Amino acid sequence: MNDYLSTLLRYRPAAGWWDLLDIAIVSILIYEFLKLIRGTRAVQMAVGSLLIVALFYVSRLAPLQTLNWMIRNALVYVAFAAIVIFQSDIRRALAHFGRAPFFRYFNRQEATNETIEEVVVAATMLAAHQTGAIIAIEREIGLRNYIESGIPLDAEMTYDLLVTIFQPSSPLHDGAVVIQENRVAAAACFLPLTVNPVVSRELGTRHRAALGLTEENDAVAVVVSEERGQIALAIDGRLERDLTADELRDRLQSLISSRQPGARRPATPVYDH
Repeated sequence: MNDYLSTLLRYRPAAGWWDLLDIAIVSILIYEFLKLIRGTRAVQMAVGSLLIVALFYVSRLAPLQTLNWMIRNALVYVAFAAIVIFQSDIRRALAHFGRAPFFRYFNRQEATNETIEEVVVAATMLAAHQTGAIIAIEREIGLRNYIESGIPLDAEMTYDLLVTIFQPSSPLHDGAVVIQENRVAAAACFLPLTVNPVVSRELGTRHRAALGLTEENDAVAVVVSEERGQIALAIDGRLERDLTADELRDRLQSLISSRQPGARRPATPVYDH
């Protein structure tokens, strides 16, 4: 036995960078898999699979021919049965890996464009019904402090959700919605009001809150006026008013899709579009 190990170690090829990369990838996959199935019924499935594999090798080493034959012939059917039974978990696992940072780089632009379109549709519908709203979109500087001041949602970004939140009968309408990483992070969030003394008196609380937010960081805020049914966009302490749907879409694409970090212009008090 010692001679066999010595011979094996003597002729073992040296570990290279590709071997280390191989080990790292396998380790990450195993870690993500274990983290994914933790607390789900797939844990029992994994334990049962390991038990079947252990019995298979035991049946090969010991003279258990009948057991070995049963396991070999049942493995194919067990695999198909597992796919059918755990199809929802498999979909969730694939979606989880699709949201991993490595793959997120490829689908971020598409998700951002969808988010912009949902915001534009929601703002247009709210403006048509003269329903007040304020939607803050995070860029490079985080909005965690404002998210914690509201009601956490972490919901999928849809215009239906935004329109529902800002209905006067909704308990979440009195405040701002914060969008983070193309998801509705929170609603009913409190935003700081602008302290700029030259702000027009005709601007309401929502417009002042949007200006106050964008004066402190690089976020973008979409405001819908309840009195006039107009759409405005706050950026860098400035307010662009009376935007059409196409104008809002173009401005959001230029501001969010590019995601230019630190590109803050001076907060010039321009309040008329």
